[in-house]
Amino acid sequence: MLSSPPSRPSPITPTVDLDRDGVQHGHLRLPWSRDDSAWGSLMLPICVIRNGNGPTALLTGGNHGDEYEGPVALYDLAANLKPAEINGRVIIVPAMNFPAFMAGTRTSPIDKGNLNRSFPGRPDGTVTEKIADYFTRYLLPTADIVMDFHSGGRTLDFLPYAAAHAMPDATQEAQCFAAVKAFSAPFSMRMIEIDAVGMYDTTAEEAGKVFVTTELSGGGTISARSAAIAKRGIRNLLRHAGILHGDVEYSPTTWLDMPSQECFGFADTEGLLEPLVDLGAEIRKGDLIARVHNVACTGVAPQEYRAALDGILAARHFPGLIKMGDCLSVIATISEEPSSS
Repeated sequence: MLSSPPSRPSPITPTVDLDRDGVQHGHLRLPWSRDDSAWGSLMLPICVIRNGNGPTALLTGGNHGDEYEGPVALYDLAANLKPAEINGRVIIVPAMNFPAFMAGTRTSPIDKGNLNRSFPGRPDGTVTEKIADYFTRYLLPTADIVMDFHSGGRTLDFLPYAAAHAMPDATQEAQCFAAVKAFSAPFSMRMIEIDAVGMYDTTAEEAGKVFVTTELSGGGTISARSAAIAKRGIRNLLRHAGILHGDVEYSPTTWLDMPSQECFGFADTEGLLEPLVDLGAEIRKGDLIARVHNVACTGVAPQEYRAALDGILAARHFPGLIKMGDCLSVIATISEEPSSS
């Protein structure tokens, strides 16, 4: 597919002024002509809170529409953060993929686009690609620090952790892990991806930004605990960035590492999933961690799945039924805090 000319403007128009002091609640308006609204638009909520010069934080949730901790924390922050509490600017987009968020689905019901696999986007592409392009060319360049909330959605469940990635630039990597530490989730992860192509994370990191993400539980719902972790963590991140007044409220965190692709376990059959260990359980290489039962016939021995490495169970498939190719488990190793140098 040919790339769009870089001079083509985004079709998205903000109803807020990013450079105005005070609090503004508005929308990113994206024209969307359809059967029930010929000249209609998608309206993505955005809040800008600014108080003079200073760093800018870009805070996002709802990149996947079935993940709710971020939206809860960010709608709450947008309603309660006052300009007098900050120096600089906070840009809040609580539901990046708003169509997916309203449908409660990982991908957009409009074009089936997975926003977190659509970056850097296209101004003349699908609805999802247009959203990605606007973030890439208009919002990310304004930011000094970027926080994108995730959880497991309907199909995965995680230990609650904040995370950053290994990077070729040691200074940038250290800054990212310092921000992860400040978030102070119960767990902090050095994270690798199955495939980082098209991710918001990758685009932000390649732009040189301090980038932090999370995986805060999952199952397509939210708990009081996971919401509290998100709310407390985002304020800590803003304090760490020098935007929100006050000191970071550090709490104990267990540092984890995904050392290689070996940490991911995938189902090679389909059926009824029987977990044999729970999240957070310590595992030795070769331990039996799950069985998948054939549901088409009785009397068939289940398929057994064993740990590929020592560690703890950091994530698991959530629904009771599993399909071939689904991610069944993630095993992380306990590690030391990453170096700040």
